[in-house]
Amino acid sequence: MELLAEFQSAAFWNGLLIIIWVNVILSGDNAVVIALAARSLSPHQQKKAVAWGAGAAVILRIVLTIVAVSLLTLPYLKIVGGLALFWIAIGLLVPDDGGENVDSPDNMFLAIKTILIADLVMSVDNVIAVAAAAKGSLLLLILGLGISIPLVIFGATLLMKLMEKFPVIITAGAGILGWVAGEMLVTDPALVEWIATSMPWMHIHTPFGELTWAQITGVFFVIGVGKWLASRKHGGDEKSTEVEKAD
Repeated sequence: MELLAEFQSAAFWNGLLIIIWVNVILSGDNAVVIALAARSLSPHQQKKAVAWGAGAAVILRIVLTIVAVSLLTLPYLKIVGGLALFWIAIGLLVPDDGGENVDSPDNMFLAIKTILIADLVMSVDNVIAVAAAAKGSLLLLILGLGISIPLVIFGATLLMKLMEKFPVIITAGAGILGWVAGEMLVTDPALVEWIATSMPWMHIHTPFGELTWAQITGVFFVIGVGKWLASRKHGGDEKSTEVEKAD
């Protein structure tokens, strides 16, 4: 009876729409991660990686929202997450070895693992918003996040197709992750007050809202380091090819 009454209430449907909307808006960067992580797989493995990665990421977010909302106010948690996201974003700019193992299950497993780790560290703000909209309703939480799965999958699939035609989107996607990572670092409870008093110049007021130099620096840091590592790897691969030909 309680479940039926919940379904019949206007508050339930309003909350459901809010959760879906919030999750779609906040999951844009998650779709970028999925597309970047799966782009080097073969077409049939891309579909599997996107489906499994998005589905597992949403389940992970449900669990995280249920058990970890109280942990989000702990100091240094966002700092650790931001540093982890920097590492992930830079790694996504470094090309894979490719070759005969492109269709191997290990590569697909690695892509799914990357998606899950990135979604975990980026879900801090998401779970706060979604948990607030759910207002304690577990049913509302699960339904809202579950309905968002196909929307995230569609976004990731579209991005992968665009990446094939416009490779610059790969760089832009990694830059977005750098932006998110920089924001996470300076919004950690351990640093917020110190930055406000000791580094007020960190915040930039613009017509589009308040930005921070950490976000901008994060973009250039990820793209700069990622491109540098990619060029070193490319140069090393060329030398290896020349040595093999000489032999």
